[in-house]
Amino acid sequence: MYHFTALVTCLAVLFYFFTSIQVSKARAAFGVKVPAISGNPDFERVFRVQMNTLEWMPIFLPSLWLFAIYISDPIAALLGLVWIAGRILYMTGYSQAAEKRGQGFGIQAAAAGILWLGALGMIVWRLVHG
Repeated sequence: MYHFTALVTCLAVLFYFFTSIQVSKARAAFGVKVPAISGNPDFERVFRVQMNTLEWMPIFLPSLWLFAIYISDPIAALLGLVWIAGRILYMTGYSQAAEKRGQGFGIQAAAAGILWLGALGMIVWRLVHG
């Protein structure tokens, strides 16, 4: 069973849902009507946090699960929490200024990279030594 990874998956989806709500609030606060996605720099940064999170989910989630299956559920979950923390740091930095998003982006990218490389490495290892 992969209870830890399942819990982190739910937390990641919850974070994405939160960013969606933030976009809705920003639309109202900055007067950006649907379907527009530009017009106010403060809105655009909130929107980009949501979109960048969405762009990373197809990289993060399969890597998280493959790592859990092939290596370790608890370690995958821990790395998943690091990914979420990086996304939160990215969000808080980017909401202040575009230049402040880098540290959070780096943390989440590193966590996703470790998950992906770890999973790929173990899959290849098992194919060769299986």
